[in-house]
Amino acid sequence: MGRVLAFDFGEKRTGIAVTDELQIIASGLTTVDTKKIFSFLTEYLKKETVELFIVGEPKQMNNTASESEQFIQPFLKKLSTTFPKIPIKRIDERFTSKMAFQSMIDSGLKKKQRQNKALVDEISATLILQSYLYNK
Repeated sequence: MGRVLAFDFGEKRTGIAVTDELQIIASGLTTVDTKKIFSFLTEYLKKETVELFIVGEPKQMNNTASESEQFIQPFLKKLSTTFPKIPIKRIDERFTSKMAFQSMIDSGLKKKQRQNKALVDEISATLILQSYLYNK
């Protein structure tokens, strides 16, 4: 089995989470400057087998697409053309940033550490991936 990679896509930064090879545990991997995401993925895929990409799907409370979806669509298109053998699945990402922030508080991180937006993005990607694993 290959790993599953999940993305919390953002215009500036993209949080990335990954499963173990048995696809049981979701862990934060890193946060990457969005402009460098494809070079990061190219290098990562040279070392690891990935069988599925999960991309967060931002939605409004009424279940319609969020404004940020317009920035995600070009990413999805390039992701599917750059890595055509790896399927992409979307997972609702509503509240993941708030849940990530709360998990930082619950784990005892100091205020200065909680201001690290890259860490919030990485934790958000992990929550997206956990949601996929829980519902698969």
